[in-house]
Amino acid sequence: NLAWQGRATSLSATLRTMLELGNCYLQIAKIHRIQGTRPFSLSAAARAILGLGGWGDDGGKKQLTLQDVAKLIRKKECRRIVVMAGAGISTPSGIPDFRSPGSGLYSNLEQYDIPYPEAIFELTYFFVNPKPFFTLAKELYPGNYRPNYAHYFLRLLHDKGLLLRLYTQNIDGLERAAGIPPDRMVEAHGTFATATCTVCRRKFPGEDFRGDVMADKVPHCRVCTGIVKPDIVFFGEELPQRFFLHLTDFPMADLLFVIGTSLEVEPFASLAGAVRSSVPRVLINRDLVGPFAWQQRYNDIAQLGDVVGGVKKLVELLDWNEEMQALIQKEKEKVGKK
Repeated sequence: NLAWQGRATSLSATLRTMLELGNCYLQIAKIHRIQGTRPFSLSAAARAILGLGGWGDDGGKKQLTLQDVAKLIRKKECRRIVVMAGAGISTPSGIPDFRSPGSGLYSNLEQYDIPYPEAIFELTYFFVNPKPFFTLAKELYPGNYRPNYAHYFLRLLHDKGLLLRLYTQNIDGLERAAGIPPDRMVEAHGTFATATCTVCRRKFPGEDFRGDVMADKVPHCRVCTGIVKPDIVFFGEELPQRFFLHLTDFPMADLLFVIGTSLEVEPFASLAGAVRSSVPRVLINRDLVGPFAWQQRYNDIAQLGDVVGGVKKLVELLDWNEEMQALIQKEKEKVGKK
């Protein structure tokens, strides 16, 4: 009995701790959703352990398939598509991810002896030593890489009048390079397309400083000589005002695509749960992530594995192969003429 009481007491304390942690995480997530900042990350596993989600009970409704979604699009029953995109759509273009040991962008910055990899996106460190950030900027600056099949699929959605909005975590500008108009995008973590002086706050086109960045120079303002920083969102900075379009976009959406993202970083990750429960959500990704892992609905579809391969499968089901090839060929010819 004494042994059992000891276990019960220990279990009770553990549950209390878990509940307290859960409340803490919820409060932090709430703050960052309101403020629209970029520093918070909570894994899907942690959410599940803390009881922040569970397997949905949809009353025995038939599980949707990718083929079902393709039919809905072909029959024009889905006309307001929102897309959430992450680094997984850019790695096929040759852009390394951030954290892969040896090949990731963070690993390549070790030569600059930064205190820890994430310091590259912290303002306090940037003002002390901006060089590592501009080394990264040189790698990612628009024009160094070309869009791939997944980007052109998003462009085709736009061309067909189906893309309500693309929300992207990427800062490489490949969605713009694919021809998706800026007004159809929310670049949640910023863009190299514009830049701001850190002293006088003057705005500049990002292209004005491309020469300096490519020449390994820190760009300076022509007016006050302050350091000019591309409008990339650093940790703790407010997200762009356009991010708050999600308040109207997601309730209007009739289909959500989540492509190539880990759904780890808040407040971006929470957007996956912002569509109505009747709206199909399609994950095209290497792994199950976010609510697809811990709060699955009957109308959630997960196409796992290679991202480009998953997009190609959907294009085949939509019978858009010829249109995709024509679009890609046209864009290649444009690049050749430049």
